[in-house]
Amino acid sequence: MIFSKFHTVTPVEPGEHGEESTVLLARMANRIEAVLLGKKDAIRHTMTAMLAGGHVLLEDVPGVGKTILAHACARAIGGSFSRIQFTSDMLPADVTGGNVWDGRTGEFVFRPGPIMANVVLADEMNRTSPRTQSALLEAMEERNVTLDGVTRRLPEPFMLIATQNPVPYEGTSRLPEAQLDRFMMRISIGYPSLRDEVRMLEQYAEDRRMEPHNIRAVIALEEWQGMQREAAGAHVHPGLLEYIARVAEASRSHPELTLGLSPRAGRDWLRAAKARAYIEGRGYVIPDDLLGVAEPVLAHRLAARHSSAAAGGASAVLRRILRETPWPEQAASDAAAGGRGR
Repeated sequence: MIFSKFHTVTPVEPGEHGEESTVLLARMANRIEAVLLGKKDAIRHTMTAMLAGGHVLLEDVPGVGKTILAHACARAIGGSFSRIQFTSDMLPADVTGGNVWDGRTGEFVFRPGPIMANVVLADEMNRTSPRTQSALLEAMEERNVTLDGVTRRLPEPFMLIATQNPVPYEGTSRLPEAQLDRFMMRISIGYPSLRDEVRMLEQYAEDRRMEPHNIRAVIALEEWQGMQREAAGAHVHPGLLEYIARVAEASRSHPELTLGLSPRAGRDWLRAAKARAYIEGRGYVIPDDLLGVAEPVLAHRLAARHSSAAAGGASAVLRRILRETPWPEQAASDAAAGGRGR
């Protein structure tokens, strides 16, 4: 059962420039789609994770636009962008930066690594060693990097967009569960449709293809941070919080799963649902918000048994859990009463 709403709230207020946030966000999505043709779902999910302060894992084959998406998102909010190309011989200091000797001053000075940007693309993350992958854990969770006992804050806002090639590709390995659990969403861009690929080729043929570095900012960094705070303040009915907990509990005891959802997964699911509601112009969360982000937020945190993996894997099990988990009765009665319940 899907309910229309739980709580009546004033719509999202206009932004600093006098335009409603929904208008600015729609303009941002359109500007990103101008360089990543026909990928509205991937763009929407990435924007949702950005707004919720989360990180995104892009699992896809090479050449479908992962770098373009990350760069375009940074440009659209007027933020800094950096790219880390992971290789098997990369060291943690290549990511975080390190202290180097300055002959002029006669002392060591900190040289920032590529992690010090608003949007960081960690390309082919599953090609590097677990030691180097672990250098990202503190940055992803605490927004810090620590070197020689000194902790340095990352820029705000901060988002990591990591890419990984499918595991069967040569030189790749599976990311550890602790790393996967720190990504708010795992999404795939996929190949373009025939129509969109023709459009892209026409743009290249006529030399009018827009590149990400040509995108003008739609939203200032300070305004984006304000939107993040507003999205985090969206109202959530207690019944929806109970539904999140019920789904998590069901996953931990499900016979087809060897690994269930962590408390962090429930937190990220809630944050993503709030961000989705905000993008829709609402200051409150409805069940469609939870269900609309459930699979990209939750599926990669689950591990299916071999028999279930052959029948659709963790995603299929998750969809069954979502269908079979009942919504709390109080939430249903509040919705039936016209959203007056708290």
